Amino acid sequence: MSRVGTFTRRNLLEMSRDALSYIFCIAFPLVMLVIMTIVNQSIPKEGVTIFQIDNLAGGITIFGLTFVMLFTAITVAKDRAGAFLTRLYATPMKSGDFTKGYILPMLIIAGVQAVISFAASFVVSLITGSTLNVLGLLLAIVTLIPPAVMLIAIGLIFGTLFNEKSAPGICSIIISLGSFLGGIWFDAEQTGGVMLTICKCLPFFYCTKAVRSAIKLDITWDTYFLPLIIVTVIAVVLVLLASVAFRRKMKADLG
Repeated sequence: MSRVGTFTRRNLLEMSRDALSYIFCIAFPLVMLVIMTIVNQSIPKEGVTIFQIDNLAGGITIFGLTFVMLFTAITVAKDRAGAFLTRLYATPMKSGDFTKGYILPMLIIAGVQAVISFAASFVVSLITGSTLNVLGLLLAIVTLIPPAVMLIAIGLIFGTLFNEKSAPGICSIIISLGSFLGGIWFDAEQTGGVMLTICKCLPFFYCTKAVRSAIKLDITWDTYFLPLIIVTVIAVVLVLLASVAFRRKMKADLG
């Protein structure tokens, strides 16, 4: 097995042994899905459309990915605080190997999370008499790859630059920004004005828009391709920055 493969397997096992990862990455988004569905059932039909399952399913998955980012930061920060990474620095592994070794297992977790969230959303749609297109859900899973890579890279950067006490707090700020300015809990495009401008300055808005468009099979340049391209470019840049940050921190730790 390659060095990256071995490191990836180790990180995946570490996450699977952490009970909090199941609570925050899987259980919490599902609880929010149920709560918001109940809220939607309690308001007039012409009320808040953002809580309808075809909108909510996409928002919930992006919300769930922010917790994958959090656990990426925690995992990296803990590894740096202990002697584990110090020992690995003596091996032929390069900074790019470490970056891949952290991103790949988190992508697997993000994929499992997305499948569970969309399966739950489909069940909710059947219960509430709504309609979710299975092809749209499958496309949404593929569409989630760039947002997942982007958020994992953010977690990797924070875990590299900050310690295990500071990194989670900073990630919490990102989770709040993603939740409220990413259009997860409200329709940013209907707000207009300054609020919409602020939302469009952050990548979370485009993540949510692309995934929701995929679910609805609303595949146009403005609703799907442009937001997805924006997120993909940001994801690539952040992965490169994460690799550079890790390499510099690695050299600093080696003295």
